[in-house]
Amino acid sequence: MEPSFIKQLYKDFKVASRCPSPALVSDFFNKLLAFLFPEISTETYESFDDFEKSFESLKDDFRFILSKRMDRNAEEDEAILHHVFESLPEIREMLREDIQAVYDGDPAAKSLTEVVRTYPGFYAIAAYRIAHCMCDKNLDLIARIISSIAHSKTGIDIHPAAQIGRHFCIDHGTGVVIGETTRIGNHVKVYQGVTLGALSVRKEDAKIKRHPDIEDHVVIYAGATILGGKTVVGHHSIIGGNVWLTESVAPHSKIYYQPEGGAVKY
Repeated sequence: MEPSFIKQLYKDFKVASRCPSPALVSDFFNKLLAFLFPEISTETYESFDDFEKSFESLKDDFRFILSKRMDRNAEEDEAILHHVFESLPEIREMLREDIQAVYDGDPAAKSLTEVVRTYPGFYAIAAYRIAHCMCDKNLDLIARIISSIAHSKTGIDIHPAAQIGRHFCIDHGTGVVIGETTRIGNHVKVYQGVTLGALSVRKEDAKIKRHPDIEDHVVIYAGATILGGKTVVGHHSIIGGNVWLTESVAPHSKIYYQPEGGAVKY
């Protein structure tokens, strides 16, 4: 093996060490989620003081992650940390609404605790909500790492820059893909295998809106594919299983798939 190869690898390692590692971000995210939802925590606290110390430890973990960024501006770190941690009450409230949405939407769910502890949809939505908050402060790499953690664990791939409203439900979830410029309203429910994607994957289209808008109170059933930045699914619509949709549909539409004729509106 050429010495130059080893030297180049060493240089690459030095560069990579100036980025927060996926393992470091994963550990922080899972601790933070367990702090927000004790149903999935393995920690016990003898006193409120111990609980507060754990909270401060989470802040220290995040400070360290921020310090590992290659494009870091040290003077901004505390402002970023403040933004993320001050957003936690709102994030938790939104997630409580998402938990209720999953519970209400699945007859098999016996309790809210069951949703928190066992439903992949909740884990993926929680990762999205926390990662999305970080996108606001240009923490794109950290946000993408968090979304990849959820993707690897649940099979649900939500880009952290997507815009998703309140009371969001993902049922079952495996194979769900929600693209970067997707906009989703309130009280939306999607099933496994749903893709909210782009018609074009050209690199030059990276900065334009490529993914669809889903308005309030829409249900999208398993295997449906909805593509395009100009595609709008009107509020209170139902998109049936395996539908392939590349054009907008009016509010209160019902779209279903016929094997011989393709998608049908009514």
